[in-house]
This record gives sequence, structure tokens and C-alpha cells, in this order.
Amino acid sequence: MDYKELDVWSQARKLVKSVYVITEFFPKQEQYGLTSQIRRCVVSVSSNIAEGCGRRTSADTIRFLHISRGSLYELETQLILANDLEYIKSDINIVLGDVERVKKLLSGFINYQRKIG
Repeated sequence: MDYKELDVWSQARKLVKSVYVITEFFPKQEQYGLTSQIRRCVVSVSSNIAEGCGRRTSADTIRFLHISRGSLYELETQLILANDLEYIKSDINIVLGDVERVKKLLSGFINYQRKIG
């Protein structure tokens, strides 16, 4: 299956857009700090799903899916910190709900890869 047809990849892409919109309003002094880190982190999620799907073995695929999952947890923490610093002006629960949705889809995809591996 092409990774672009995966719901987990599609939802991860939507998460990128949401996070970029939220971070657009962060203070300018965070441009090379938290803003950059959060954006790199969210891009890493969908990128590692794609890279994992391009690998030859299920073990390699799973390794990249685990990297993607780690990035999701890192993203979640960074968003919470940004909210603590009052950088997020919208309801953080919406984007954290999106993060949780991608976590569940990714866990399901990892389990699927283990079964077929």
C-alpha cells in the first residue's frame, strides 16, 4: 500500500497544518527556539511514516514508525509547554486531540506491521 493512502499519514499531515497555524503567532524571539523545534517535530511525524513505508523490511518500517511516535510525544510536550508560556491563543485541547488521534492510528499501524512482519 502506498503511504499516501494511509489514514495515519493523512492525519499527520493535517496536524502539520494545525501546528503551523498555531505557531505562527508565537513571539518573534521564539522563531529559532520553540517555534522551530515544534515545527521540525510535527514535520518529522509524517516524514518518518513515509520513510518507514519505503523500507524493505517490517522491522525497518517499525523502527521509523517508533521514531514518528517519539516525535508525537515530544510534540505534545512542547505544545503543553508553549501553552504554559501562554503562547497558544486558541484552545489547546483541539490540537492535543489531534495529536492523540494520530498516536492511536500510529499505534494501530505499528501493531499491523508487527503482525505482517
